[in-house]
Amino acid sequence: MIKVQDLKFEYQDIKNAIGGVSLEIEEGEFVCIVGHNGSGKSTLAKLLCGLLVPTSGHIYIDGCELKAELENEENDMLRRRIGIVFQNPDNQFVGVTVKDDIAFGLENRQIERDEIIKRIDEYSRLVGMDKFLDRSPESLSGGEKQRVAIAGILACDTDIIILDEATSMLDPKGVREVLGVISNLKHKKTIINITHNLNEMVLADKVIVMNEGLITASGDVKTILENEELLKEANLVIPDTIKLLNMIRDSKISEDVEDEVCQLIFHR
Repeated sequence: MIKVQDLKFEYQDIKNAIGGVSLEIEEGEFVCIVGHNGSGKSTLAKLLCGLLVPTSGHIYIDGCELKAELENEENDMLRRRIGIVFQNPDNQFVGVTVKDDIAFGLENRQIERDEIIKRIDEYSRLVGMDKFLDRSPESLSGGEKQRVAIAGILACDTDIIILDEATSMLDPKGVREVLGVISNLKHKKTIINITHNLNEMVLADKVIVMNEGLITASGDVKTILENEELLKEANLVIPDTIKLLNMIRDSKISEDVEDEVCQLIFHR
């Protein structure tokens, strides 16, 4: 479980970038954190994985406090349990080939060579990149690069995957590729998807809405989607697919029909 208590963070030029956030995420839960640009969601992601040090407050992972400012064995072990996929696929590809990139984190952890080869094979297959192992990053699409990034995280046996706007720079095909991989990992890993794209909420067990560094709402997908006023107040663009789904719900048709329409719209 991830537990955050009264977390605050200030940049030099931005006071209250995170203004006192508390939340809980269960093991194996798929949580979507949504908000417009500048809402604090990406700052929260960097705090959760230890890339930023909070001004105040606490982050616990399975009861152990993550203290990013300290370099000790316990903190190192906690950070190793968390992997993050960033917005720009070009900024996180560190290998000369796909194979090298997946191996990078494993080599840093001094994993035995035979085990590295085994994990490269296993996780490249899992994300559908096993036919691309000798390819260079320049020859890959954005979606393919993000799938390689996910494979590298999975190969390091992380429990928690944070996607920080990981689909925002991708074309529709790339978005489908990445979300397809993440959908297959649902309930096998703890997944935190940071996004402003409300279409991605439908995969989540829980949705957290952020605005101006604060959590303004938290609930299941249906509850959040039905509250269009809340989404407008958070300066989020409501896609036509969401509007259509809400119209269907307002018409009070059967839940079975609603579920079928939802599957057609979002390819769940």
